[in-house]
Amino acid sequence: MSDVKNPTGKSPSGEKTKVAVIGSGNIGTDLMIKVIRLSKTLEMGAMVGIDPDSDGLARARRMKVPTTHEGVDGLIAMDGFDEIDIVFDATSAKAHVANAAKLAPYGKKLVDLTPAAIGPYVVPVVNLEEQLAADASNVNMVTCGGQATIPIVHAISQVTPVAYAEIVASISSRSAGPGTRANIDEFTETTSKAIEQVGGAGRGKAIIVLNPAEPPMIMRDTVFALIGDADQGEIRASIEKIVGEVAEYVPGYRLKQDVQFTPIPADEPVHTLLPEGAPAVTTKVQVFLEVEGAAHYLPAYAGNLDIMTSAALRAAERFAEVSK
Repeated sequence: MSDVKNPTGKSPSGEKTKVAVIGSGNIGTDLMIKVIRLSKTLEMGAMVGIDPDSDGLARARRMKVPTTHEGVDGLIAMDGFDEIDIVFDATSAKAHVANAAKLAPYGKKLVDLTPAAIGPYVVPVVNLEEQLAADASNVNMVTCGGQATIPIVHAISQVTPVAYAEIVASISSRSAGPGTRANIDEFTETTSKAIEQVGGAGRGKAIIVLNPAEPPMIMRDTVFALIGDADQGEIRASIEKIVGEVAEYVPGYRLKQDVQFTPIPADEPVHTLLPEGAPAVTTKVQVFLEVEGAAHYLPAYAGNLDIMTSAALRAAERFAEVSK
């Protein structure tokens, strides 16, 4: 990286936008490899960690990516820091709060892969263009479960109001590292809120299951929605369309089976799930998804991590395009 400072803090037109990744664990390392292998608009400017012996930092050095093991303070002190436009944070919710505060004076675009949710939620196929227009300095990628299921809730809500939406994200226990486990509470809270705010549900609920099965299972997600009378063909078509759109940047994202519609018996107490003032519901919609990882760095069963890094990459590429 050049030692010449760029006082504008922006990449010159025609050049790739330089990015930094904070967090040299599984998610950060996979994201770095995606930037290097897949992106035509982004260029790695730095890999940041706190463990000098981490595999992520070692790989970054082998790939000729500038590194620091001194965290965000080390990033800010790097010679090429001024040339970096976008910073991915793949640490933890608590760490992101501190990292964002330290980076705030420097005018970087932050893409947060933790459940901290300091900034607005972004699910690329649902509201990325809206957030591009808003030009927030810090955007949140929700959670792996949110990236997988919120597009489905949104697709249903485009046809008919969704009074209640519940998602269950089942992932291999092997793919849940210390950061994921430390953030379980934030996962459920952040995902539930995003189901409502981005997906459009009147009330949202999120559940995560860490499955210890061997061999490790591929990520599975179930979306359960309560709706009134609506055209089932339109709902099915809306879901299939958005599944295809997600699959454009997450190739392993797919429907596991046909969308199911079940009438709600008159005596079933679903009113306990509905927000106050919700319209009457008559139908349960169930959608079953599978997310297989691309195995750039993580194993294929870790689709939960792959969908996060893929969504973050898609968001950052669009941010880079509009900032030129």
